[in-house]
Amino acid sequence: MRDFRQRLRAPLSVLAVVTAGLLTASCSGGSPGPGSGSSGGGASATPTPLPVIQISPAKGASKVRPEKNVVVTASNGELEEVTVQAEGAGGKVLEGEFDAGRTKWVSKGPLKPASDYTVSARATGEGGPATATSSFTTLKPAQELRIADITPNVKGETVGVGMPIMVRFTQPVADKKTIEKALRVTAQKPVQGAWRWIDDKFAIYRPAKFWPAHQKIRFTAELEGVRAGKNMYGVKNYATTMRVGAAWVSTVDTRTHQMVVRKDGKVVQKMAISAGKATTREYTTTNGVHLTMERGSPVTMISPGKKEGDPGYYKEVVDHAVRISNSGEYVHSAPWSVGSQGRANVSHGCINARPDQAKWYYENFHRGDVVKIVGTNRALEWNNGWGYWQMSFKQWRKGSALNG
Repeated sequence: MRDFRQRLRAPLSVLAVVTAGLLTASCSGGSPGPGSGSSGGGASATPTPLPVIQISPAKGASKVRPEKNVVVTASNGELEEVTVQAEGAGGKVLEGEFDAGRTKWVSKGPLKPASDYTVSARATGEGGPATATSSFTTLKPAQELRIADITPNVKGETVGVGMPIMVRFTQPVADKKTIEKALRVTAQKPVQGAWRWIDDKFAIYRPAKFWPAHQKIRFTAELEGVRAGKNMYGVKNYATTMRVGAAWVSTVDTRTHQMVVRKDGKVVQKMAISAGKATTREYTTTNGVHLTMERGSPVTMISPGKKEGDPGYYKEVVDHAVRISNSGEYVHSAPWSVGSQGRANVSHGCINARPDQAKWYYENFHRGDVVKIVGTNRALEWNNGWGYWQMSFKQWRKGSALNG
């Protein structure tokens, strides 16, 4: 009997194994495993795509406007590096910024007009690295804007604390706001200041108060690619540095006939002078804050608007003359009126001084030194010479395209 039961159990055990195998196969989803011998083959995995880089302006684009941004984007990955460079010797590399996810890069600043640019970009992603290159050309402007003159711009020159920065352009500027943004003044001892447009070609910068003495001031004009008007762009950048020396400030009192010169607040010279005799407005010395502009020795002075033989005509050659306005006023040597200096006003409007003292002043002169004149009833016009300090800073800054 025992042997019979054992024979009966054996088939049941085999049946259980077979059933379990069938159940397992039914839950597998029907996908044949490796080496199953199925004629259909196995389903392959989808490969991860490479990053895709797009560049604007499009490849081969021409007449691209200089104010247009270069934009590089990447999908399926992140940008590792973007380089935009003008071709040719010394081609400038354009600066730019990535977004937070490094999927976008945008250039900063304008492009150089009439130039060829190359763009190269590299990105990486799960699918691997990718690169892209492109090139384009910027337009040649119908009108080119340059700077014709910057004052002061004499190498090694030291200027006074009242010195303005004067910029004259080669073309009338229509978009003054954009151009003014491109003009920058940085000082070692910063003070508030503003530009004022005198006309469409001429802009002047002055601080709210005199410059602090003994420092360097840097002026830059990042004009390249900046739009100045219809079909007009800046084509060159400019930079210059001026050195402000000691604070030379002279005070002239036409009533006491005295001129006191101070250097950094300390009196260094007292001069007996004779000012304009004031018989006419023309012969009246102007009141207010003047700046020294230029010097000459000798200088020939001729009565304005008169010819030889006319009443009041004069022609005099003077030594050691320092100009302080455009209406003919100088501080100069006058040996013929030494007897009146310190006592009476007998000049045609100039500040006359003793020859030795006029020579001393001439030799210590800097452009932009301050000469304050008091005691007359004729005010210096703000646009007479460099009379810009005659205007309050509140009024001055109203002439800025950026409203100060």
